[in-house]
Amino acid sequence: MGNFGLKVDKFIEIFIQQNGYVKVIEGLQNTVLIAVTGLIIGILIGTVIATVRVLPKYKRLPRILNGICSFYVALFRGTPIVVQLLVAYYALMPMIGAKLPGLQVAMIVFGMNSGAYISEIMRSGIQSVDSGQMEAGRAVGLSFGTSMIKIVIPQAVKNILPTLGNEFIALIKETSVVSFIAVADLYMAFNYIGTNSYEFMVPYLVMALIYIVLVLIITLLVRILERSLNKSDRRN
Repeated sequence: MGNFGLKVDKFIEIFIQQNGYVKVIEGLQNTVLIAVTGLIIGILIGTVIATVRVLPKYKRLPRILNGICSFYVALFRGTPIVVQLLVAYYALMPMIGAKLPGLQVAMIVFGMNSGAYISEIMRSGIQSVDSGQMEAGRAVGLSFGTSMIKIVIPQAVKNILPTLGNEFIALIKETSVVSFIAVADLYMAFNYIGTNSYEFMVPYLVMALIYIVLVLIITLLVRILERSLNKSDRRN
């Protein structure tokens, strides 16, 4: 127990006296920023892909678009996120002559990766909506796109909200690999504290605790949003 107390004292010394908390705050900000931006980009990409994949395949263009979307989903779901980060940052960016900071590359890659998963989530949500909803929209003169945006997708989002919450939690945890492209995240911050204190147990325990707190907060927010949507449905 006394040995653990010494480890805690070393951690506090680096955390406070040597401004380790500054790196932790920066890492926490980057972690949340990457996850939130990735989720927003993922929802946009996923909604477009899901809409394309539920289009009637009578004509040639929808079939071509469906093939492209299927390849996109297979590509991003079939490769690890860390490989996608490394390829984007160290191969694609130099190849096209772009000089984006690692943080922006991470946000883009996480968004594109999340889009592949959210597209499948959104597609199942769209298919869970009664087909009569779309038929009713078309019957009153709405186009396929308008019916999808105004009638089907809002109902699908309600159905998939818990799953979207799980995707956000997964994004939060997956941000621990962005240090591979020199982005300051929670792992890099606590690794800095551990390196300077020559002791990693307490820093990594605190890091794990922060991730747990983030997940609990997200879970609570999803439940609150879900309850508010259920209440609005009952009023209607």
